[in-house]
Amino acid sequence: MRNLARLSAAGAATAILATALATPAQAATVSWSACPTGPGVDARQECATLKVPLDYQAPGGPTISLAVSRIRTAKPASRRGVLLIIPGGPGSPGLNRPSVQVKRLPQDVLDRFDVIGFDPRGVGQSSPVSCGMATGDLSFTKLKPYPDADGGIAENAAWSRRIAEACARNGGPLIRHISTRNEARDIDAIRRALGEKKISYWGVSYGTYAGAVYATMFPERTDRVVLDSNDDPDPSRVARQWLANYSIGVEDRFPDFAAWAAARDADYGLGTDAAAVRRTFLELAAELDREPLPWPGANPEELNGNLLRETMLNALYSDANFPMLAGLMRAALTTGELPPANTPPAAVLQNTAAHAGATMCNDVEWTDSVATFQRQVARDRIAHPLTAGMPVNMGPCAYWPVKPAESPVRVGSRGPANVLLIQNLRDPATPYSGALKMRQAFGQRARMVSVDSGGHGAYLANGNACGDQTVTGFLTTGRLPNRDKAC
Repeated sequence: MRNLARLSAAGAATAILATALATPAQAATVSWSACPTGPGVDARQECATLKVPLDYQAPGGPTISLAVSRIRTAKPASRRGVLLIIPGGPGSPGLNRPSVQVKRLPQDVLDRFDVIGFDPRGVGQSSPVSCGMATGDLSFTKLKPYPDADGGIAENAAWSRRIAEACARNGGPLIRHISTRNEARDIDAIRRALGEKKISYWGVSYGTYAGAVYATMFPERTDRVVLDSNDDPDPSRVARQWLANYSIGVEDRFPDFAAWAAARDADYGLGTDAAAVRRTFLELAAELDREPLPWPGANPEELNGNLLRETMLNALYSDANFPMLAGLMRAALTTGELPPANTPPAAVLQNTAAHAGATMCNDVEWTDSVATFQRQVARDRIAHPLTAGMPVNMGPCAYWPVKPAESPVRVGSRGPANVLLIQNLRDPATPYSGALKMRQAFGQRARMVSVDSGGHGAYLANGNACGDQTVTGFLTTGRLPNRDKAC
C-alpha cells in the first residue's frame, strides 16, 4: 500500500508538471460589456467571453468559450482582488451568481472584492454540451438512477448504456474534455485573464471539490478559499462516493422534516411524532410504487414511489421546501389531486445531464458489472430505505466510451494555510461525514466551521450568526480561526 501511495504521489506530481508546461504563458485580457438583461440580473453585472484550450495538453489546438461575469467592488480604495464563485452540480451555471450574491454578501466583503461568476466549460453560455437524450430519458428518476419497485436494475442498465452511447454520438470532442482537473485549469485561465496574481473563491457543493482541486494543483495562486457544503475528495472513488453519500445525507436530514411535520400534524396529518412521519413516508412511497397517481407537468406524468423519494431528497435541501413536501404527501394520501409539477425545460436538463455525466465519468473509472451494482443496491435498500438503493446504482459511467485521461487529484496539505471549510451537520447531499474527509485531506492548510443546522448550503443560508461571521471575518482579514469551530 505504501508503494502504491508513492506511485500515486509521483503520478500527481508529473500531472501537475504537465499542467504547468501545457498552460499558455499569456492569456487574453478580458473585454467587459453589459450582460444580457433578464430576471434577477443586476444592472451592475458585466459579462465577457474568454477563449481557453479545448485540450490543455494541446494548447495550440482548438479553443472553447468561457462566459465570465463580474460586479466590481463597491469601494475601489479597499479592493483586495476578486472573489470567484464556483458553482455546484456538476452542471450548474454560475454566470449570474454575482447578481444573486451581492444581495447577500456583507458590505465588508463587497468593499474588498470584485465578485466574479462563470459558467463552467460545457454549461450554459460556455460552449454548452448536449448528449441529445430522448425526453423520456430525462426524467428525474432516471437522471438519479432509482431501481425498479422490486429493487431490480435491468432498466437502469439499459438506460445507462443508451445514455453513454448518445453522449459518444452527440457530445462532440468537448464531452471528452470535461473534468474537474480541466475546470481547475479554466479557473486559472480566468485568474490570468483578470490580471490577478492570486485568486480568492467561494465554492459550494461540487464547487468545493473543484476548489479543492484548484488549491492542490495551483496552491501558490490561492488567496482566501471558502469551501461550503463539502464533497468527500476520496481519490479512489470521487463521484462514486458523492452519489453513495446521498444515503447517509438523507438519513441525517430527514428527522428535521419529520419533526417539523409532526409539530403540524393538525395541518398535514402525517403523524404526531417523527417516527410516525417516517412510517407514513415509507408506506406512501410503497403504495405509489404499486399504484402511481397522475401528476400533470411531471416527467413521466405520474407520481410514483421513486418520484416521491426524489422530491423528498430535493425538499431536504432547505427548510423552506418542507411545506411543499408535506402538502404533496397530504394530497397523495387524501384527495389524490396533486399540485402541478415544476419540471425544468428539456434543454436545461439536456445540458446539465451531459455535463454532470461527463465530469463524473471522466474523473474516475467505474465498473461495468451489473451484478456488482445489483448487490450494492440490495444492501443499500435495507440499510437506507428512504433512498431505496438509488445512491449506489449504476449510471452511464459504467459504459462510458472513453477512460479517464488523467488520474483523480489527491487533495493534500501542501500549500498556504488559507482554506476555510463551512459545513451543516445535517446536509442531505454532502453529509458531514464526507466533509470531515475533506478537512482531513487539507490537514493544517484548513480549518472547519461546523454549523448545527440542516440543509444544503451553509454560509449566509441558515441565519447562523456564528458561522456567517467566521466566514466573513476570514474573507475580510485573511485570518483563520485558531482551531476548528462549532457553531
